[in-house]
Amino acid sequence: MRKTDVTPMKFAHWVPNVSGGLVVSKLPQRTDWSLDYNVRLVKIAEEVGFDYALTQIRFMGSYGAEYQHDSVMFSAALLASTERLNIITAVLPGIFHPGVMAKHGATADQIFNGRWSLHVASGWYRKEFDALGVPWIPHDERYERSQEFVEILRGVWSKDGFSYKGKHWTISDYTIKPKPLMLPGRPMPEIFQGGNSLAAQRMAAAVSDWYFMNGNTVQAHRAQIQNVTRMALAAGRRVKFGVNAFIIARETEAEARSELDRVIAAADNVAIASFKDDVKEAGLASPERKGMWADSTERDLVQYNDGFRTNLVGTPEQIARKIHKLRKNGIDMILCGFLHFHEETRFFGERIIPLVRELELADPPGPLDIAL
Repeated sequence: MRKTDVTPMKFAHWVPNVSGGLVVSKLPQRTDWSLDYNVRLVKIAEEVGFDYALTQIRFMGSYGAEYQHDSVMFSAALLASTERLNIITAVLPGIFHPGVMAKHGATADQIFNGRWSLHVASGWYRKEFDALGVPWIPHDERYERSQEFVEILRGVWSKDGFSYKGKHWTISDYTIKPKPLMLPGRPMPEIFQGGNSLAAQRMAAAVSDWYFMNGNTVQAHRAQIQNVTRMALAAGRRVKFGVNAFIIARETEAEARSELDRVIAAADNVAIASFKDDVKEAGLASPERKGMWADSTERDLVQYNDGFRTNLVGTPEQIARKIHKLRKNGIDMILCGFLHFHEETRFFGERIIPLVRELELADPPGPLDIAL
């Protein structure tokens, strides 16, 4: 057995830089995709104890998200409006070039004092690639392309005259100056990725700092954590894990459950049906047919990253206990979505994060055992 070190739970929130909020529901939401709304949101998040915020990557409308702001430009605007929060920018290899992204990232990291990170999304929405004339390659090859993307980023950020010859990109004698900041414990910007398939897990173990998982059961998360950790340890690496969760916190459990029922009852079934067709194809495209959304129900897809399945619904005390249990099961970060982002981000930070910190002090999560 090997044991991995643990630190207090980190908290991130989705940036609603696409219209429609974080649920595919017709229930009214006090959430908006505008810059002004999101600037106020990240300031609230920073004030109440969040660590990260993740911008979404979308070029075309889908599942009710008719309007979208570019993730790179939007991230820069949010970084300029904050002092402590780390902004994670989502990009799509194939549409984005790693050498160009390395330059964007180095500039953002320098300007904003090491508060920029990157989420490398390998792509599931084929219509975007087709519209832009970018070849749609098989599932596992998309993760191979993403791994090359990260290898190039790390090379460009750490070396002058960097060259690379891979299946998807060739880089020749490329130097960028300045490079990203070298901070204690963080030699370069952190790399995040998502996924569920074996290809995604192999990529995470090889090159990523963080592996985001959709909402799922404790057993399913544990299996992914153990497999990625085993592969990473064999390569002399450590990967941290985040899980997506749609948070509904109310003063009573009955109120929280009632709100969840209302969200689901008002689901936009037409948009969900379209989304289901696209993501089911993506989820079943891996050779083992266990990619993201492979076993998601229509109810799960009302929150488009299975956030209901994490089950952070209830009173502040109930949610804090569930989060502490997730931490003890190897989760390092909760990626939070809310119905009404301003009010509920503040409520979460003021009422739930302090309870989690109390639980961590009273019952510290021990090192996670990983069977090798």
